[in-house]
Parts: sequence; C-alpha cells; structure tokens
Amino acid sequence: MQLKLFCPLVVFALLCFCACTPAGELQQLDSKNGFTLVPSPEKSQRVANFAGGCFWAMQECMRELKGVKKVISGYAGGDLANPTYEMVLGGKSGHAETVQVYYDPKVISFEQLTEAFFYAHDPTQIDGQGPDLGRDYRSIAFYRSTQEYKTIRKVMDKIDRNGPYSEPVLTELMAYKVFYPAETSHQDYYRKHSWDPYIRRVSVPKVLKMKHFVSYLVDPKYLH
Repeated sequence: MQLKLFCPLVVFALLCFCACTPAGELQQLDSKNGFTLVPSPEKSQRVANFAGGCFWAMQECMRELKGVKKVISGYAGGDLANPTYEMVLGGKSGHAETVQVYYDPKVISFEQLTEAFFYAHDPTQIDGQGPDLGRDYRSIAFYRSTQEYKTIRKVMDKIDRNGPYSEPVLTELMAYKVFYPAETSHQDYYRKHSWDPYIRRVSVPKVLKMKHFVSYLVDPKYLH
C-alpha cells in the first residue's frame, strides 16, 4: 500500500511536534474477573463496531473523535464465546481485535465514524496491519442494519475513487452478532503506556494519520 498524499516525511514531522501521547482522561469502565463490562448505550447514544489491526491504536483513534462518549476494546467476528487475548492472538478463535464505539449521532454520524475508521488503519492490507500479521488483525466494518451496510459501501466506494490509497479497499463487511470485551489491561492502553516502543513506533503514526485526513472530525482538544 502506498499513500498518494500522506508522505512519510509528514508523519515524521508530526511525530516531532506531537511527541507526547494523551495522558490522563482514562475512561471509567467497570470490570469483573479481569474483563471490562460492556455498558448499555444511553438513550442519546448509538453503538458501532470496527476492527482495524491492534485495538490499542483504534481505541485511541475513535476516542479522539468529537461526539464519541466511550470506546471499549474487545473481540468480534468469530465464533468462540468469551475469548481471551491469548486465544484471539493464537488465531483459532475467528475473532479480530475490535472496538465498540458509543457515540452521539447528533454530533457525529455513522458515516463520519466509518470515514475516520478507514483513515485510522490500512484497509488495503489483507489479514494484518503493518507488523501485526494474522486474521485477528484483519479489517472489518460491522453493520447493524441495511442502511449501515449501504453507508459503509458508500464510504468504501468514495475512498476507492478519491482516497489516498493506491490499492483497493479490502475491508470485510460483516453483520454484527456479538462483541466480547477485552481484559481491563487492554483498555486505554495507548494512554497508559505512552512510552511503550510499540505505541510510539506503530500506534502513534496511525493516530496521527487519522487526524491528518479527518481533522474536522477530531475533538479540538486533540488538535494542539
């Protein structure tokens, strides 16, 4: 995959000026037996699910969008009930690392969330993202209705026609069935471990790339 517009030098420059990842502002998430509990959305909220490589970066990308109230890392797309991180990493669960996004549709639409998702990872790569290879890192956009399916297709077609990728989008479209939350240690990992070499080398560029392409969707407090 090559970007038509996003030069690696831009990434380097942004890394130099934005060396610090967000600190604090950790989400208040309930847990049980080491796993995060999945809350029900409030009346004013809707829920969406996306898988795009390691959920540490994807969770942060979604959290920085305006109108997003909460993002939980977990697993979806497979058949194994109540998987652990090790089971998913082993590649036999069928699940992909996935995030569940709670958002206010009056502030950000499902279409805008989907657009941000496609810029938060490389949707042209099959079964992996950069150094993370395997089905558990594949790209999936989940839909809960026919309208959401059409919206995802619309965004995919738009990116294929006018987007920054030189290869076609290969993201799976999958009907949502169930989402299993990940262990509490994986929630807000990006913010808790900002000096982790993996976060700085792999995750930070993904977040900066998303903010570069859809800055108008990002909460202003993350654009400094």
